[in-house]
Amino acid sequence: MSLPLTVALIAAGIYTWHRLGQPGRRPRPGTPGASAFARARQLRTPLVRLATALGIPTRAAKLAAQYEAGAVGEQQVAGLLAELADEGWQFLWDRRLPSGSTNIDGLAVSQRGHVYVLDPKRMSVAWPVAVKDGRLWHGSKDVTSRLDGLHKGARAVRNLLSVQPVPVAIIVGRLANSREYRLHGIRIVAADQACAALRRIDAERMPQQRSHTFLDTAARLLPPYLEGSR
Repeated sequence: MSLPLTVALIAAGIYTWHRLGQPGRRPRPGTPGASAFARARQLRTPLVRLATALGIPTRAAKLAAQYEAGAVGEQQVAGLLAELADEGWQFLWDRRLPSGSTNIDGLAVSQRGHVYVLDPKRMSVAWPVAVKDGRLWHGSKDVTSRLDGLHKGARAVRNLLSVQPVPVAIIVGRLANSREYRLHGIRIVAADQACAALRRIDAERMPQQRSHTFLDTAARLLPPYLEGSR
């Protein structure tokens, strides 16, 4: 088979796959990782898929892989937090802010009425994550800016819902010395210790009364992040 014909067949297959979508990679809006998976699909255009099939690296393919890895991390964290849901905690996942392109990965409301903005962060276990000198480090790399979206999400929740949420970064990776850190008001915890950490943080605060319609109000003001809204 000639090279042009091979390329044409690959291109046709990739175009069809792109049009039909990727099986198993279309989570419903409002479920963990939905918008990140959607962004990965948007980046993997037919031309990008063709380049990947031919072994040609592209920036779009690299970004798509990063979004997909982040989505998998969000799903992992949601699975780990399922035991809190069994205890009566309530969760909203992948919610859109009223303005801008930032989303909230997770919003949690405890039985004691406290509100948490959750931001799973999947980072390679090859290097530890730690806080030092007022910065967040992944090995020798300063990754403090990766908390910007969590700061913005917490501010939006505070303004929209008139609450004082606790922003929590949940690290899917390796937290140095298995510690829990605090940085500029953000709690930083390891994913495998997230349930215990959230219970402990919740117990440190005085109970708050929440209307039985609070979660419905939050869901209305923070709707699911729909594909194509980035």
